[in-house]
Amino acid sequence: MPDFRTSIEIEAAPDVVFDYLVTPGGVTAWMGEFAVLEPRPGGRFDVDIAGFPIRGEYLEVDPPRRVVVSWGIAGSDDLPPGASTVSFELTAIGSGTRVDLTHSGLPDARVPGHRAGWAHFLPRLRGAGTGHPPGIDDWRPLPPPR
Repeated sequence: MPDFRTSIEIEAAPDVVFDYLVTPGGVTAWMGEFAVLEPRPGGRFDVDIAGFPIRGEYLEVDPPRRVVVSWGIAGSDDLPPGASTVSFELTAIGSGTRVDLTHSGLPDARVPGHRAGWAHFLPRLRGAGTGHPPGIDDWRPLPPPR
């Protein structure tokens, strides 16, 4: 199970970007339709994304530098709740914040779909973080592997 890594730069301070990872209004501004979040180690990370119930928990919360959550899909056999890990590393840079994302523990068959998902959602995070809400999201993921 290889790690999937990517990064983006956002013209906003790390504390602004951090709020988009730990508040229901922040998360649903760029990813998901509904969220129940308890941003503390062991707290809930429940986000419904494109009809998929993503379930996990916060593993690390270090404002405004790092957020790590467990990640999985309720009802999934190959990626059950908490089966993988997503880390967001926030680093202050001259123009704002670099966000380094690592998604670990994905089954090989799930990597392409999550790669496509992160390629869709991270630019939405950039827009939200810079005060340009990305609007309604009608994106749908690749079909799950059979």
